[in-house]
This record gives sequence, structure tokens and C-alpha cells, in this order.
Amino acid sequence: MKYSVDKQEHFAIFAPEEKNVNSLIAPELKSELFILSQEGVKSLIFDMSKVEFIDSSGLSALLAGNRLWPNGGFVLADIKSDFVKNLIEISRIDSVIQILPSLEEAKQFVLELETEGGSASE
Repeated sequence: MKYSVDKQEHFAIFAPEEKNVNSLIAPELKSELFILSQEGVKSLIFDMSKVEFIDSSGLSALLAGNRLWPNGGFVLADIKSDFVKNLIEISRIDSVIQILPSLEEAKQFVLELETEGGSASE
């Protein structure tokens, strides 16, 4: 599976370089997400801009990511494929995972989430 990871202070952006997030790459995707969570990544923005197809295994990997970053720390961003958008809506994943239209909005969201979380614990 080809992908890039841009680690920043408050979050990381995970960007698959694959058009298909399916059963062939879902196990490796879950492993990579687990490794990032264990490395202490605070929040993860999953860049969906190059994903044109996703199947149930791919959706399962996204749900696994959501479990690794509870409380809104796992965000999907920049979904361009109508097929992917429709499948996410039909499967109701959009009711569980925060989805934002652009990477910039996703970055702002996770920064605000961290600020809110930080002030609530003081």
C-alpha cells in the first residue's frame, strides 16, 4: 500500500496514494493506523482526496481508525469521489466519524478539538 504521512505537532495527515481502499489493502491500512496511534499521534486526518472506491473492508479500516482516536480525534477529509461519499452516507459512517470537506477545515477542527480538550482538563 502506498501512502504518505505528514506528522505535525497536534495531528498527522494520512494520505493513501491508492484509488481503491479495499480488502487487498485494508489489513495493512489498519496496521499502519495502529502504529501511528502507538507513536502518540494526537489526532489523525485521513485525506480521502485520491480514494475513488471503498468496500466494506475499507470502511472497517476507517472504523478501526475511529476507535484508535476516540472523542473526534479521527477525521475524514476531502472526499472527492461521489461513489465514496454515497457509500459512507448509506453505511451511516458519517454519523460516527467526523467528515470535513477540505484538509484546511479538518486541520482547524482538530486544533479546536485539542484546545477545547485542553481547557476542559485544566
